[in-house]
Amino acid sequence: MDVLHEKGLTPLRAILGFSLVSTTLHYAHNVVRAADYPPLPGVPLLVTQVVVAFGWVLFTVFGWLGYRAYERGNYPRALAFLLVYSLSGLASAGHFLVGEVHIPAFWFATIFTDSAAALALWVFVTWAWAVLNRVTSRDQVSTQH
Repeated sequence: MDVLHEKGLTPLRAILGFSLVSTTLHYAHNVVRAADYPPLPGVPLLVTQVVVAFGWVLFTVFGWLGYRAYERGNYPRALAFLLVYSLSGLASAGHFLVGEVHIPAFWFATIFTDSAAALALWVFVTWAWAVLNRVTSRDQVSTQH
């Protein structure tokens, strides 16, 4: 069994599980209570709700595809999908770009847990990419004559 599969699968499952719970709660709240969040100028509330719901589904599909590719050992593809999925957590921080957020503390906290999950996924992808591209001394060619 290779290092990425042996050492990476359990942390990946934990990160994705945490991210799935956090983004599901946050995005669901965004859809159900969209009026509680700063509006996007010129965008009707219903359109915002549909885009948020569709976005969550789309991001989650990328996460699932990344996980499946990782399980199968197709690491470059998996890492690309996982990076796209991480955007679901980073997008939550976008609330602060639009205006002040005045929501109950629990829902406010999910903005930060989404971002934390995205950053954890970036750390994981960086580690996996480094392991994947590690060059051993055996693989190096000497330039000395």
